[in-house]
Amino acid sequence: MSIKMGLTQEQRETMADAVSAVLADTYALYFKTHAYHWNVTGPRFHDLHMLFETQYNELWTATDDLAERVRALGVMAPKSYAEMDKFATVKSEAKEAKADGMLNDLLSGHETVVATIRDALSKAGDNGDEATADILSPRLSAHEKMAWMLRSTLG
Repeated sequence: MSIKMGLTQEQRETMADAVSAVLADTYALYFKTHAYHWNVTGPRFHDLHMLFETQYNELWTATDDLAERVRALGVMAPKSYAEMDKFATVKSEAKEAKADGMLNDLLSGHETVVATIRDALSKAGDNGDEATADILSPRLSAHEKMAWMLRSTLG
């Protein structure tokens, strides 16, 4: 069935790859944030446990919106960890770290996702894909805010 949405197949595939990169980075960061939520210890345990929970819930919700945008573009969303890894810049493996190491690792992950989103937004502009830009702009704000919270927590 042909897809008529004002974008060529090449444009749709370009955008699906760009959104898949954001999805993969978001998913990797979700997993890492959840792992740190489970494993954080120390005097700031409760505050960090709650901060990580707030952030992993935000990330989890975003994965569905991103995957559904890939599907709306007429492309299959990644179906395995291996497929996600092909797109991901953020590594999902959580480091053995104390609290500040966890915070710094997550901060680095959010900064990486911000760069991935900015690249995808540029491609959306180049390809006239306003709908994808509308989905990505709030994601950019969300990651910038989460990065700010992590930076502020680090002091």
